Amino acid sequence: MRSLPRAVQVLLLNQLGVNTGFYLLVPYLSGYLGGELGLSAALVGVVLGVRNLSQQGLFLVGGSAADRLGARGVIIAGCALRTVGFGLFALGESVPILFAAAILSGLAGALFNPAVRAYLSQEAGERTAEAFALFNVFANTGALLGPLLGGVLLLVGFRLSAIVAAVLFALLTLWQLAVLPVRRIEPSGTTVGGDWREVLGCRPFLAFTLAMVGMFALQNQLYLLLPLQAAHLTGSASPVAVIFAVVTLLNLGLQVRLTRRLDAAPRAATIAAGLAVMGLAFLLPALLAPLVAPGLVGLVPVLLAAAVFSVGLMIAQPFVNALIGSFTRPGLSGTCFGVFYLASGTTAAAANALIGWAVDASGSPTAWLPCLVCAAFGLGSALAARLLAHRLPQEVRA
Repeated sequence: MRSLPRAVQVLLLNQLGVNTGFYLLVPYLSGYLGGELGLSAALVGVVLGVRNLSQQGLFLVGGSAADRLGARGVIIAGCALRTVGFGLFALGESVPILFAAAILSGLAGALFNPAVRAYLSQEAGERTAEAFALFNVFANTGALLGPLLGGVLLLVGFRLSAIVAAVLFALLTLWQLAVLPVRRIEPSGTTVGGDWREVLGCRPFLAFTLAMVGMFALQNQLYLLLPLQAAHLTGSASPVAVIFAVVTLLNLGLQVRLTRRLDAAPRAATIAAGLAVMGLAFLLPALLAPLVAPGLVGLVPVLLAAAVFSVGLMIAQPFVNALIGSFTRPGLSGTCFGVFYLASGTTAAAANALIGWAVDASGSPTAWLPCLVCAAFGLGSALAARLLAHRLPQEVRA
């Protein structure tokens, strides 16, 4: 980390704080809304859906803002907005205030998520893949620390959790104002609409984005299929935390080593291998579930699947992120990340619906149908990545 540019170091620590603050609050939000506030399940779903839509639906806006206004200012604005959003969750109980909190919290993510990645890709230079590997390590560490801290604060009350999360984002805002380097923005001479048309007209980039459909779809199964499988095989939802602990600890131990080892390999082949491993991991529960007894031992197939999936994701994801900004001129990297993550959110929602249907149709989350659907996503994207390699510009292929 110390050998990377100062701006990258700041962004890594910022992501640790962002994920800690986010996961400190959001995993417990539905319980607070439906329990302490007594909202109906439908209204809880709407509030959470509005937060997600505000973030996923506006990624393109956030990415464009990073290109036009500078990633630094957009990152700071996003953290400031999340301070206000989480603060409203702490102070308000009325439905309008809860909706305002959800919208502001989601908009904050739409601003700083593509901006952070665009800034990181610009500042890391030739070490972009390594920087994104470290970025994953810091993000996963925050995702592990956040729920643990939130669980402790929840013993006092949800409002304290929300206040602590808001204070954390306020401190991140002030810290970035003080230390995140300012970078001059070169005038592009084009309109925002022109930027969007340029990115959306870049066929290699769009083909690459579509080829990564499997990665989008399978990442979300950490929150859908794997928890369903764990609950089905053990009879309890509690062991789900073990899945996230395994994934996080593997990421901390292996991510940077794997990325360094694979850095010299062809990008398309590395990404394809990672996607294939991700897809094949989901066959393990279907293969092994009939061989284990119900109870905690039943968690073993799911933990093996989560571990293999995690290795595949660690192989592919840093190189995917390193390539996103390579398809167009440097001044459009934020817009590229915005389009990429807008597509990822849309695809993930559709994939979740399909995999959920497969679980219902087969009657079990460990049945072959949902597991084969997941494997098809991974293997299909792996094949697409390999086929796409021959159509990419040489500088992207390298």
